[in-house]
Amino acid sequence: MAERSTAAVDVADNSGDDPLTAKADKAAADGVAEAQDTAETSAENTDDERRTGGRPPRKSPELHSGHKLARRYRLEECVTRLDGFSSWRAVDEKLRRAVGVHVLPADHPRARSVLAAARSSALLGDPRFVQVLDAVEENELVYVVHEWLPDATELTALLAAGPLEPHDAYQLVTQVSQAMAAAHREGLAHLRLTPGAVLRTSTGQWRIRGLAVNAALRGISADRPQRTDTEAIGALLYAALTQRWPYEDDAHGLSGLPKGVGLIAPDQVRAGVHRGLSEIAMRALANDGATASRQEPACTTPDELAKAVAAMPRIRPPEPQFPAPPDYQRTTYQQGTYGRPKPRPSAVAPQPAPVPPAPLQTRTGKALKWAVSALLIAALGLGSWQVADKLLESDQGAGKPKPTETNTTTGGNEKPKTPVPLKIADAEEYAPDGIPQNADDADKTHDGDSGSYWRTKYYLDGPELEPSIKKGVGIVYDLGSEKDVASVSIGLRFVGNHTTITLYATDALSPSGSVDDMKKIATGTGDGTTLQITADKPVKTRYVLLWMTAMPYSGQDGYSKPGFKQAITDVQFTG
Repeated sequence: MAERSTAAVDVADNSGDDPLTAKADKAAADGVAEAQDTAETSAENTDDERRTGGRPPRKSPELHSGHKLARRYRLEECVTRLDGFSSWRAVDEKLRRAVGVHVLPADHPRARSVLAAARSSALLGDPRFVQVLDAVEENELVYVVHEWLPDATELTALLAAGPLEPHDAYQLVTQVSQAMAAAHREGLAHLRLTPGAVLRTSTGQWRIRGLAVNAALRGISADRPQRTDTEAIGALLYAALTQRWPYEDDAHGLSGLPKGVGLIAPDQVRAGVHRGLSEIAMRALANDGATASRQEPACTTPDELAKAVAAMPRIRPPEPQFPAPPDYQRTTYQQGTYGRPKPRPSAVAPQPAPVPPAPLQTRTGKALKWAVSALLIAALGLGSWQVADKLLESDQGAGKPKPTETNTTTGGNEKPKTPVPLKIADAEEYAPDGIPQNADDADKTHDGDSGSYWRTKYYLDGPELEPSIKKGVGIVYDLGSEKDVASVSIGLRFVGNHTTITLYATDALSPSGSVDDMKKIATGTGDGTTLQITADKPVKTRYVLLWMTAMPYSGQDGYSKPGFKQAITDVQFTG
């Protein structure tokens, strides 16, 4: 039996391979999608036969659950079986802990590079990476043992539930970029940095697994490893912000971007995305001459990306929400048992207390009953006398002429009021989420020029803005003073179904509260170039909010790409 070592450092010293810094440009790690592995298998096998003297590489031995390596690592469950190697969840029976194990034949063409990558990764010793615990060649097998984190969750599983909160996405790009910058300073690259390679522990820390090893297992290399890892971090941040993969092809359980659209900023894919993080993602993904947001230079190394993240304002975690305390339970001395003596057992059975008579069976009750009866009789007599008196009066006045009746109701003779146009003094865009659409053009909706307008951004989801995009977009109008608002006419630029606008009475040109706190005036839906909304009853207010919650789909124009969008012009209130 070949001599083996349980210390990664000792094994690395005796490896006989070139130093890792000499292989930095050919380092192997996780940067290529899983879907490419199968497609590359046939080409790799041909290359393997050439390097092994014309014979195919040795097949992986038939391993099964319960098999032991080095009389210590018991294999439990196979999680990956690909291209001559297999990955297992195992148990270290010596230390009684769960571990992960990669196994491949010793004569596999990539066995030596896997050992070198594992030993170099073990020497790094950075706790932000899943640690390599052992790298051994024994009994015609090469196996790499690494940590297993039972309390950690893959980013793939987190994104399946929805995009991350801004604070979580900020922590993700901060910790991953700093960790990869430290790895590249030591000559290590990942090259396969996918959502499955990034884990979040129960304490909120992000850890990276498969540094150098995952790519070595698959024979992946890159001419610019730092650029490859930086772009992979940008893709992770993009997916965390939008729940979409930033390329046209679907990958890692995420939908890709629409065909032909190209790379667009995350805040154009989903509303509510943090603008600073959106720009960071674009700077990491900008490549081949593409310009990032606001003409900022692209980040080509993890160190540049980490510095760019550190330069932006820190994103604080959301305020914790505590459950409401239970209702106060009032207690008194009489309700408790404090100070009460315990009843003593007695040989004589207690006599039941006599039942009191019904209330009306007592002397007082009987007197009350007779008094009520007398009052009822008197009331009936008085009522009969009044009825008879009225009948006599009607008989006596039957032959007399009745005086002329006068109609005192004024409402029936009133004419309906003629609608009066209401002058708009000012207008301002309303964006309660802090992400305006086109705030500088709000006044163009009432300037009397049909060629000028206020327009929204375009969105890939729709037509309803809520809940996938935002609650709505709108403009607040100042009528100068309190007036009765009865209707509004709105000019629309894009025709099509689903344009839905609601009028609300608010308290200021820049209201601080939410739409739910405002008084609703009326709602309208249209599909043409003009939308008329009329209230059932005029509402007196000075400030009116036009709140749009659905928009039609329109093609590409001179301002934006195809998507759900709308533009407003010629707004006219009447009262």
